[in-house]
Amino acid sequence: MKAALCSTILLLVITGARIVNGATVPAGFTDTLVANGLIDPTAMAFAPDGRIFVSQQGGAMRVIKNGALLPTPFLTVTVDSAGERGLLGIAFDPNFVSNQLVYVYYTARTPAIHNRISRFTASGDVALAGSEVVLMDLPNLSTATNHNAGSIHFGPDGNLYVAVGDNANRANSQTLSTRLGKMLRITSSGGIPTDNPFFNQATGDNRAIWALGVRNPFTFTFQAGVGRMFINDVGETTWEEINDGIAGSNYGWGICEGFCNPPNPNFRDPIFVYQNTGVDCAITGGAFYNPQVIQFPSTLVGHYFFSDFCGGWVKRLDPANPNIASDFATGISNPVDLKVSPDGFLYYLARGSGSVNRIGFTGEPPPPVDNIPPAVSITNPANGATVARKSTVTITATASDNVGVTRVEFLVSGAVQCTDTTTPYSCNWKVPSGPSNTFQLQARAFDQAGNVGTASIQVTSR
Repeated sequence: MKAALCSTILLLVITGARIVNGATVPAGFTDTLVANGLIDPTAMAFAPDGRIFVSQQGGAMRVIKNGALLPTPFLTVTVDSAGERGLLGIAFDPNFVSNQLVYVYYTARTPAIHNRISRFTASGDVALAGSEVVLMDLPNLSTATNHNAGSIHFGPDGNLYVAVGDNANRANSQTLSTRLGKMLRITSSGGIPTDNPFFNQATGDNRAIWALGVRNPFTFTFQAGVGRMFINDVGETTWEEINDGIAGSNYGWGICEGFCNPPNPNFRDPIFVYQNTGVDCAITGGAFYNPQVIQFPSTLVGHYFFSDFCGGWVKRLDPANPNIASDFATGISNPVDLKVSPDGFLYYLARGSGSVNRIGFTGEPPPPVDNIPPAVSITNPANGATVARKSTVTITATASDNVGVTRVEFLVSGAVQCTDTTTPYSCNWKVPSGPSNTFQLQARAFDQAGNVGTASIQVTSR
C-alpha cells in the first residue's frame, strides 16, 4: 500500500553522512548552496529581514543568517517525532517587524499526542523564554504516525491557514466533526472567523474548517499579489494532486483520488495530477514565481514550481495551461519545501542533504533556430484497442526531430501520466478500476527549440 510506503519514505530518518549536491538546472540557471548542517528539516520561511528559519523534525527551529547556520536554535519544542510527526510548520506574522510573532505547528506529547499551533515572540535570533502561546490544539492522534501535514501560512486576508492530515484515516476527511483531513482558517490570536464556510454547520473548534476532503496536504502556498492558493495533496496509490484552494471546497478524499471517475459534482477535482510510479512518490514543496524583483525570465512570472520527494525534481506549471508540467531541476536529495525570495531566487530545502540551496538565473541561452515540431506516433496500444480494467498498460511512442527530441510526455484524458527522455519512449498506465470508459491517450514530443508534436489515440476499458 502506498499509504504505508509513502508515509515511511516521506519523512524517513536519514542516517550517516549527508552529501550536498547541487541540482541540475536548465542552461542559463545556477544552483548555489546557501547553508547545510540541518538535521531532518521539514519546512522553511523567510523573515522580512532576509533570515531563513528552518524547522527540524526533532523540535529545533534553526536560523540561517547572512549565509550561515547559526549554532543556537531559535527555539526548541518538545515533540513526538515518530514517523511524520515533529516540528512541521512555520509562519511569520504579517506585522512581524513590529510584533515579532512567529507561528509554529508541531506534534505535542502531552497530555496526549496531538498536533498543536502555537506562537512565540522573537528576541533577535532566539525566542523569548516562556513566550509560547498555544492558539489551538488539534484532536488526539491515533497510533498511526503518518498524515500530519503541518504547513501554515498567513493569507492575504490576515488570517492563518493550516493544513491538517487525516491521521491515516480516510473517514476523517469527509466529516465536519473533526479537523483532521482539512484546511483550517483561524485568526492570528487563535479565534475562528465567523465568515468561515462551515461556521454555522460545525461546532466548537471544528468551525475553523475552511475546506475538507484532503489526505495529507503536505504544503500549500498563496500567489503573491493575486491571493490564489494551491494545495499539494499527497496521494495513496495512484495520483499526486495540486488543488485550487477555494473556501468551502471538498476535494473528494477518501472517495476519489485524482479526478473523480465518474465525475462527481460534490467534489472539486485537482487542477493537475501526476502519477505515483515508485520513482515519483509524493508531492512536497510548491511556490509561485511572483517576487518583488524579477530575476528569472519574464515568461516564468506567475508559474508554479513544485517538487517530488522521491523523484528529487522540481517542475513548473503554468496556471493558465495546467494540463502540462515542464521539467526544471533534477538531482535534489529529497526536497520538502520551496520558496521564492523577494529578490527573485527559487530556494529549495533538501531533507536528504540537510541543506538549503537557491536557484538563480544568469542569462538567456540562445535557442536553436527551428520552428518544425517533432514527428511523434503512438505504437502501443493500437487506436481503438480494448484494455482491461485494473491492468497496467505500457504506452509506447516513437519521436524524431531535426534538432533533437528532448522529452515525450504521455497524457491520459488530458492528465500527464509520466515523461520519458530516452528512446524508446514509454509510460506505464494503470487503467482505472471503475466502470467501462473511453480514454484519450496522447504523446507530446518536445524539441530543443520548444516545438511540440502530438499524437492521439482512443482506447476503451472493459
